[in-house]
Amino acid sequence: MRKLFSLIVMMATMTTSYAQKQLVLYYSETGTTKTIAQELQKQLGADIEEIEAVVPYSGNFQETIQRGQREMQSGEMPAIKPLKKQIADYDIIFLGYPIWFGTYANPIITLVKEQDFAGKTIVPFCTFGSGGLNTSSDALKKALPKATIAKGYGVRTARVNAAAKELDRFLKENGYKKGSVEKLPDYSAQQPVTDAERQIFDAACSSYQFPLGTPQTVGKRQTPDGTDYKFTVASRGMNGGGETTSIIYVTVGKDAKAEFTEVVR
Repeated sequence: MRKLFSLIVMMATMTTSYAQKQLVLYYSETGTTKTIAQELQKQLGADIEEIEAVVPYSGNFQETIQRGQREMQSGEMPAIKPLKKQIADYDIIFLGYPIWFGTYANPIITLVKEQDFAGKTIVPFCTFGSGGLNTSSDALKKALPKATIAKGYGVRTARVNAAAKELDRFLKENGYKKGSVEKLPDYSAQQPVTDAERQIFDAACSSYQFPLGTPQTVGKRQTPDGTDYKFTVASRGMNGGGETTSIIYVTVGKDAKAEFTEVVR
């Protein structure tokens, strides 16, 4: 009886999620996050608005890092242009941003300070070089304690072409879009990495610009699109710090191409 009640509640939530008023609100410096935002808007039929800095960032990687660091050190976040949409008019806000310094980009810091998100459901979505969905979602929970921060979606910049299919699954699984998808299996228990699995890890990660560490154990699962791997990886901390552990997800498609999808630190 309890299971039946839980199922009814879940179905009711899913039924109302896509019926509620939705806004895709995003900041994009180079256009990558904008691509994801537009795909979200297309699949949802939601309203959409871009967050704009009064003084735009250059789009140059090093210049953005330098400016971002100056802003963080001074505590003076970038001014943003007034929104045309009213947050109060929406139930669900899909909030998008690139990952900077392990969390959401500086213009989002300004946004969450200036806007009232109390009572809203926030669905984070982000683009990144290696990861940051988990850390930025945690930061949103701290910054917006009166909002509900829902499970989010993140994608590596190198894998933007995979976003449309992944978003379709994400939106249906979480009740934001009509339809259903088959549940993916759980990962197997972690086991010591074999030589063959280490080669898969290296093929997926060795070309990344920063060292990602050494795989220790792995769990895996078969999906309709190929095989997914969940590696536990040992690496050195920043600036010569002690050893740290992270999770790195790797997927191998039917074309046998190995690519890592996310680092969770």
